[in-house]
Amino acid sequence: MVYLILDINSKPIDFHQLIEHSFNSILIVETSGQIVYCNKACFDLLKLTKSADIIHQDIRQFLPPDFQKICMELLTNIHDNQKTIKAEVKMLGNDGEIIDIDSLVAPFHLENQIYVQIIMQNITDRKKTEKELNDREKLASLGQIAAGIAHEVKNPLTAVKGFLQLIKESDTNPYLDIMEDELNKALSTLENLLHVSKPDLLNEPLVTIDLCKELSSLINLFQDKLYNIELKVHLIYSEHKMIGKRNLLQKAFFNLIKNAIEALEEGKGTITIEHYYEDESIHIVISDSGVGIPQEKIKMLGTPFFTSKPEGTGLGLTQVVTTIHEHDGKISFQSEVDKGTTISIQLPVRRNI
Repeated sequence: MVYLILDINSKPIDFHQLIEHSFNSILIVETSGQIVYCNKACFDLLKLTKSADIIHQDIRQFLPPDFQKICMELLTNIHDNQKTIKAEVKMLGNDGEIIDIDSLVAPFHLENQIYVQIIMQNITDRKKTEKELNDREKLASLGQIAAGIAHEVKNPLTAVKGFLQLIKESDTNPYLDIMEDELNKALSTLENLLHVSKPDLLNEPLVTIDLCKELSSLINLFQDKLYNIELKVHLIYSEHKMIGKRNLLQKAFFNLIKNAIEALEEGKGTITIEHYYEDESIHIVISDSGVGIPQEKIKMLGTPFFTSKPEGTGLGLTQVVTTIHEHDGKISFQSEVDKGTTISIQLPVRRNI
């Protein structure tokens, strides 16, 4: 046992206890990868239940496959070169969850043997926050680009529409009606793109909103499409209200429910809509048992003109993401092909306008 002697009252302090109860997670491993020590913080980090789950186990057991080779090379490098290295790695918790780790790896000498000490901090939440900020910045940049293009294209199309209407006054060719209809569709798409890219153009005032009431009203609008659909609605904690732009939020949730219905093959399946209050935020979860989305495409959801629908524009979901971000909220997507999609939204509750 190692003690640190202080002059104050000449009382020894058990230095081992300082390490054991450190806020940092600490592992000591052999260069072979065998774990010889794990403090309490590391034990909690990896969600372990007993020391036998980790002591004398191979560290690769707690690493994603992609990081195992890198980790073993790092251990060898530390042992051979006697240098301290700072690195970001990933570890696997006992529940299978991947944890982002900021680590300091250094040689550790004990009884003429060299081990490797790994001091770790859990940065999973920080990485998620950084990703959300990056996603918002990317979406904002795409929105600015799209808005600029939409504005430049809309002006000449508007001029074309005006001349087309003049031609129709002296010519009854039926193709002119088709041309005008298609031109109106293009102008409508551009108008939607401008609203999605710059929602502040709507100049909508902030009001107190009861999302339970709004969701109930929106569900009623789809009654004619729910005939063969099993709808599960769980709306609770309706006394908690938020401050926001009602029309924008109504449009966002309308788009989500509409997407859920359209995701069901032949209009049959299950849709679940949940609302609850937790951690000073309102949570809305909309799930469907539809066709689902491939994993490699999920990260593209919300990008203008990205869609899995044959005749879609992707602007509906872009409006949803933009609106949630404008209200300082969070949105996440989970999906599996042929099993369905779940969209989770978290909106902060504000007490005053």
